[in-house]
Amino acid sequence: MKSLTTVTFDVVPASHVDAIYAMTRYFTELDSRFDGGFEPGDTLTVDAASMTAPAGAFVVARSDGAAIGCGGVIRMDDRSAEIKRMWVDPEWRGLGLGKGLLANLESHAARLGFSVVRLDTNSALTEAIAMYEGAGYRAIERYNDNPYARHWFEKQLPK
Repeated sequence: MKSLTTVTFDVVPASHVDAIYAMTRYFTELDSRFDGGFEPGDTLTVDAASMTAPAGAFVVARSDGAAIGCGGVIRMDDRSAEIKRMWVDPEWRGLGLGKGLLANLESHAARLGFSVVRLDTNSALTEAIAMYEGAGYRAIERYNDNPYARHWFEKQLPK
């Protein structure tokens, strides 16, 4: 039985083998779930530098050494960060890992000095939308040119 007591949240470079593994699984899932598929392009290399300190972070969730989730924080401006590439292995869904990972990413954003976090998602990811709304995110107008995004959210971080 899977247990959250075995899970760690580790900050790693977005170029780390576990980060690449988790993001590749994420992109494969998006490709299967989105109408028309998903093409990540050069996302693995382009976003990597922006998800490092002091302006960002990349987190891999692990259980017994295996990567089971991931997510990144990138700087948007002096007060705002964006949460990107958030994914949880399907076998680990429904246990609260997504909520824990989201809270961990928000904590990193706050520690980096950001007061607002934003994120976007696709309509096909209904579980993610429900999780974001349940975590206090509110719908906002489009803030980026992500061609796959259909929903944009924002949350004020506690001071």
